[in-house]
Amino acid sequence: MVRPAYDNPNDTLAFNLNSPEVRELMTFDDDMRGLIQEVGEVIVDIEGDGFLSLARAICDQQISIHAARAIWGRLEELCAPTSPETILAHDIEMLRGVGLSRSKAAYLHDLARHHIEGIIDFDGLAKLDDEEIIVELLQIKGVGRWTAQMHLIFSLGRLDVFAPADGALRRSVCALKGLPDDAPLELIEAIAEDWSPYRTVASLYLWRGLGQGVLQSL
Repeated sequence: MVRPAYDNPNDTLAFNLNSPEVRELMTFDDDMRGLIQEVGEVIVDIEGDGFLSLARAICDQQISIHAARAIWGRLEELCAPTSPETILAHDIEMLRGVGLSRSKAAYLHDLARHHIEGIIDFDGLAKLDDEEIIVELLQIKGVGRWTAQMHLIFSLGRLDVFAPADGALRRSVCALKGLPDDAPLELIEAIAEDWSPYRTVASLYLWRGLGQGVLQSL
């Protein structure tokens, strides 16, 4: 199913106990209902600029949220205004100076070239379904399935995305269901299937529940 992208480039995903998606999700799973009732409201920003969203997702790979925010802030200062052109105007060593690894700096260059050369059309991507978008984004160096899924959630606001490669998300599911941290990935994905077509909503509550320590008290 093709879901429309947000028209507003600076939107939010906001859910609370009165949201229709949340009310329906709570009927799917008693454990999820308990988590949602404890967390209450979840609001996250949507970056409507596809290039910036994907660039930030690349910066976020395999580091803590605090480190990612610091690096992105320094990158914005260096490349202001951050764009494909300003990224390419700074060589790899200059980008490394903000805290990026050599590989991530190279990935940002590759992303910028894809955008400038029209290989990736972010406006056009928004018209595709989720899996088609992932296939398109995998053409870019450094963009794996997790990064593409973060783009689906935090740029396009797609509501049925679950990223099993996300360590925090896996830990959250295991805590919610009383499973060992090394539970098989196939089991994690099977559990998440029960939350479709609102796996993004479930993921947001799981991430927030882990961050707030709510999962440990359920």
